Amino acid sequence: MNDIERESMEVDLLIVGAGPAGLAAAIRARQLAQQSGTELSVCVIEKASEVGAHILSGAVMDPRALTELLPDWQALGAPLDTPVARDEVLFLSAEAARPAPHALLPDSFRNEGNYIVRLGHVVKWLGEQAEALGVDVFAGFAGANLIVEDDRVAGVITGDMGVGRDGQPGPNFQPGMALRAKYTLFAEGCRGHLGRELEERFNLREGVDPQTYGLGIKELWEVPEANSEPGLVVHTAGWPMDNATYGGGFIYHLKDNLVALGHVVGLDYSNPWLSPFEEFQRWKTHPAIRRHIEGGRRLSYGARAIAAGGLQSLPRLVFPGGALVGDDAGFLNAARIKGSHAAIKSGMLAAEAAVDAIAAGRAGDTLDAYPAAFRTSWLREELHRTRNFKPYMKKGLRLGALLYGAEQLLFKGQVPWTLRNEADHTKLKPAAACTPIDYPKPDGVLTFDRLSSVFLSNTNHEEDQPCHLQLRDPAVAITVNLAAYDAPEQRYCPAGVYEIVREAEGPRLQINGQNCVHCKTCDIKDPTQNIRWVTPQGGEGPIYNGM
Repeated sequence: MNDIERESMEVDLLIVGAGPAGLAAAIRARQLAQQSGTELSVCVIEKASEVGAHILSGAVMDPRALTELLPDWQALGAPLDTPVARDEVLFLSAEAARPAPHALLPDSFRNEGNYIVRLGHVVKWLGEQAEALGVDVFAGFAGANLIVEDDRVAGVITGDMGVGRDGQPGPNFQPGMALRAKYTLFAEGCRGHLGRELEERFNLREGVDPQTYGLGIKELWEVPEANSEPGLVVHTAGWPMDNATYGGGFIYHLKDNLVALGHVVGLDYSNPWLSPFEEFQRWKTHPAIRRHIEGGRRLSYGARAIAAGGLQSLPRLVFPGGALVGDDAGFLNAARIKGSHAAIKSGMLAAEAAVDAIAAGRAGDTLDAYPAAFRTSWLREELHRTRNFKPYMKKGLRLGALLYGAEQLLFKGQVPWTLRNEADHTKLKPAAACTPIDYPKPDGVLTFDRLSSVFLSNTNHEEDQPCHLQLRDPAVAITVNLAAYDAPEQRYCPAGVYEIVREAEGPRLQINGQNCVHCKTCDIKDPTQNIRWVTPQGGEGPIYNGM
């Protein structure tokens, strides 16, 4: 439908994605315009039905970047109202929990001065600050396609609405808009589908390591008052993961008797029988975990992929007409289990470069000032110190923790070597070479099944539309994935999207796209890279309330 007539709008700076990075970029751009007294139109589009609805993170937030962006954030009512009061790091076995001595924790594991937040609420507040500065924020508009002219990004086309499952316009068809800009910043979050396309089109990953990811699965609970300890931060390593599989859990006590807890599994795991969802449910049964939520009530559920590769996996950040910011580039610091501060800082740096270029009449030039500013920033220094965390952890929990701890405590990360990352989808072993895992059935009190969990994510998709989970070759799902790996997409998806249906004429892969919570795991972990996630209609997907 490329020949459809579309409405067009032109702005100076277009930002795709209203997360911490995108909104920080918008705020910083308008701040600079107001300071200089110049006109600058800034537009942010967001695929969720409202700002913050697709945001999912732990989250413990380092306020450093926010303080640089909005020094009076407390007076402005930012929802950072649960300061970290106490830290615990636990190494779990099947029955026991051994606390790590606080004195031996690397700086990256310490949380003094940080805040436990509901990041969706923080993002919603950032959206309000952006609008107060004159930013146009449009929720429910997905950036579906790039506008590329003369090998330069000139904006994006928002998704068409009302397209039938057959790909043809339906009776309620509304074409997307062509949004043109002098510069476009991409802030879609982890594994953004336009970000992936930009990396391929402009060879942004040439000479750098592949990105590596984790899948984070989270629940929000209301617990008895006796269980609540606002400001308590607990991180765990070990059980139920084996020593060779990267992963760990978190428990964050908020105010109002709320507890956020979740579990992360590195997507470079090798056993195709492993289910990150089931590992999370099993983790909650540990005595050291269940005591935090026993007698409580589960309120919400969600899942999201997390970029974990660090500095050596950052792509080239700029290309003609725009830049990648936040987790679209992969700025999250896996060693600190934090990314919002990095997203905010990267958005600020990109906005400063874009505003300077527009003011100087250099629109169209590559924003080389952005990566140059990053190279001299505290963010680059922070990521450099912790760059070996994920590669060390691939050596096994015990050895990895020892090596990373020694590097941080003895050398503060200033060592002359940088370990390498490898692509997650290359790591699966054949199912026949691995031991199946017998997961217990959910009890409906502490542990749950996928479908009841997806219900709590408030996920919704119009069924009569093209499936946004595309197979490059449908046959590969059976001839390779099922034959060699017993269809691992049935287990790595935390939402029950993929299902092998066995019929008289043979097995087939059924895709229940309406269940999708937009975590992007399938796009990352599929061993043949046969699954490609693209955006559905704007306004669809999960609706998280402060996740």
